Amino acid sequence: MSCTPPFGRQAPGLDSRTFLRALPGTPAFMHTLPTALLLLCLSSLNPTHAAWLSGRIVGVSDGDTVKILDATRTTHTIRLLGIDAPEKAQPFGARSKQSLSDLAFGQTINVDWQKRDRYGRIVGKLLDRRGKDLNLAQIERGMAWHYADYQREQSRADREAYARAESEARHKRLGLWADRDPEAPWEYRRDRRTARTAAGH
Repeated sequence: MSCTPPFGRQAPGLDSRTFLRALPGTPAFMHTLPTALLLLCLSSLNPTHAAWLSGRIVGVSDGDTVKILDATRTTHTIRLLGIDAPEKAQPFGARSKQSLSDLAFGQTINVDWQKRDRYGRIVGKLLDRRGKDLNLAQIERGMAWHYADYQREQSRADREAYARAESEARHKRLGLWADRDPEAPWEYRRDRRTARTAAGH
């Protein structure tokens, strides 16, 4: 197993030049070391993940999409992997957005990601400074579904944890599960597409 840390363009502020300059005894070393060690440990535990991105959450679009500002002042749109939150016009859409904002807005976050979607958004898992999975937290709060259609993109451990969290939230009737029969967002989007097609749009 390679011990090469995930520095480079995917981890702004921790590219190879920065790391080489960050020698012991320098301020750069003291600033870089904690995050470097965290990313090294996480990549070693699951070396199949392709990339890491670090930055501050500067915007929350809805319950499963955020904007992150990296160390180069570049803004990235992140679609949270493995979850699907209510659309804005759906019941609990606004509350799901507020929940994610409470968890992440203004925080420095690490993003574990592998791909971009067809809209160019990075699809990944948000981890706070303590390593807490914020995608999972949304499900645990009853503010999102486990997006089972894309579970193959998750590790087995994450698939099981997300499915278990949804089951527990349903049982406790947390958040959106307080409704008797909440409409899943993918069904809501499908019905809207069908309606637009029928209307000739």
